Amino acid sequence: MSLAIIIRELGTGMLISVLIFITTLLFSLPLGLLVAFGRMSKNKIVSTLIKGYISIMRGTPLMLQLMVVYFGPYYIFGIRISDSYRLVAALIGFVINYAAYFAEIYRGGIESMPKGQYEAAKVLGYTKGQTFFRIILPQVFKRILPSITNEVITLVKDTSLAFSIAVIEMFTVAKQLAATTSSVVPFIAAGVFYYIFNLLVAILMEKIEKHLNYYR
Repeated sequence: MSLAIIIRELGTGMLISVLIFITTLLFSLPLGLLVAFGRMSKNKIVSTLIKGYISIMRGTPLMLQLMVVYFGPYYIFGIRISDSYRLVAALIGFVINYAAYFAEIYRGGIESMPKGQYEAAKVLGYTKGQTFFRIILPQVFKRILPSITNEVITLVKDTSLAFSIAVIEMFTVAKQLAATTSSVVPFIAAGVFYYIFNLLVAILMEKIEKHLNYYR
């Protein structure tokens, strides 16, 4: 099998990996903020439940979570699952997992803000919502961007875990090609794909970080 064919086949799997990556970010970033609010809630019941959710998501393997999301409907509720549900289950698993990590990053950033800023905004007539979204959140995002970047880069590599529920992403394609050709070339090519993907993400996040450098 020629290198061109290997790259073409890997490209097909790469599209699924990119889909998982983009969908996870689109949903887990805002969901993570909501979870952070719940974690900081003064309501003990809400904060305890959210704390438990975060603890489970961070304390168990993502691969196990994907399996629970995929097989859970059948074993718990007796609902028949189809092959088309595999990708949906992968997306759900990734979103709820990364939302927990992003929530803790948000919480750390929000709690690191000086209380004086809230008091100053109140004196100027800002509501709590205006204070948070116009004054606090932009500063929080700048502070947590390096941590967000690390998680985003990890997400690129974690997309390969979708193979655990037989989602045909790039790593799965690489394994199939390696078995067919009895060669490590597909794995090397997949590694190059992942590296380039991560490099592009790192460059983009660096540009965003420089753009937010207000004191430059």
